[in-house]
Amino acid sequence: MFTIDILTLFPEVFAPFVGLSIVGRAVEAGIVDLRYHHLLDELDGAQRADDDPYGGGPGMVLRLQPIVRSLDRILDQAPPNERRAILMPTPAGKHFAHSDAKRLAGLDRLILICGHYEGIDERLGELYPVEEFSLGDFVLTGGEIPALAFMDATVRLLEGVVTPGSTDAESFAHGLLDHPSYTRPATFRGVSVPEVLLSGDHARIAAWRRQESRRRTAERRADLLDS
Repeated sequence: MFTIDILTLFPEVFAPFVGLSIVGRAVEAGIVDLRYHHLLDELDGAQRADDDPYGGGPGMVLRLQPIVRSLDRILDQAPPNERRAILMPTPAGKHFAHSDAKRLAGLDRLILICGHYEGIDERLGELYPVEEFSLGDFVLTGGEIPALAFMDATVRLLEGVVTPGSTDAESFAHGLLDHPSYTRPATFRGVSVPEVLLSGDHARIAAWRRQESRRRTAERRADLLDS
């Protein structure tokens, strides 16, 4: 079973999405074991989860203590020789890609640490092998939304989660964007489906889809062709 641990100040953010998503279906099917770790539960008495940044400045920084306590407990209870990754969403991280989701899906455990406010004390990366990833070149209030995206992208690649073969031809699976898709009716408000898709000629359709995949990639994401 693939285990996902989410360390967050706001576990309630995840429930609505998980309950209506592929992730929830994977949990119900026994493919994924999803665990929430509320960082406020790791505090003693009147302790705070955040504090003022050293050197001054606006905002608050998440303290190490509640995160470290939760991480240590997870790692202490984990099976020996477990293959795992610890991810932290942050604008300073590299862009998360399909290749990252594919790699993570081949592990045993994914640990997601959700920052908030001005982020997490930088020393966390010196204490644990944390991988930093960004959802894009913009700033969000917290790490929960990127964590949801990373989790969804990974879980859907696990065996048995989606229809076999359905992820093999989608965008990024082979370095290109997916081909355009159409469905009924064949004509809508004067705009028609490409004739080749109505021809029944599977060889022509396959060739058209390959061509359109490269055309779309060249027009919209030429960087993918370069790489």
